[in-house]
Amino acid sequence: MAKYNPVVHFEMPYENRDRAAKFYESAFGWKMSKLGAEMGNYMTAETSETGKDRMVKLPGTINGGFYQKMPDPSSHAPSVVIAVEDLEAAMKKVVQAGGQIMSKKPEDIPGVGRWVSFRDSEGTRVSMLQPKRMEYSEKVGGKK
Repeated sequence: MAKYNPVVHFEMPYENRDRAAKFYESAFGWKMSKLGAEMGNYMTAETSETGKDRMVKLPGTINGGFYQKMPDPSSHAPSVVIAVEDLEAAMKKVVQAGGQIMSKKPEDIPGVGRWVSFRDSEGTRVSMLQPKRMEYSEKVGGKK
């Protein structure tokens, strides 16, 4: 069976964090959590019930996050995050396939893993994450 690298997270920009949190809480019942300046004022969005491991309980669902919209137009559109086992190897594959890594090195996200953004062959901004724990693979049909 082929090895998949699933979409595990979405990201969307905000201009006004409080306004965005109120909108998604009111319109969809999402649980919004605002992180501090040390995390870039990121805001997580729990769109589905999660367990103690913060992983979604319902197969086929993902949670997401919101970041401050920047002047760069590529930050204005929603993006998806793809989980990979080996970030450096995945970065090489992206470049070999015609993509472009957008930063000089991956960022460490405390308690989550290592992350990097890239542009695909069509110029679309996407991200990859090497989670600290690869528990997601068990939840999407991987072997334990």
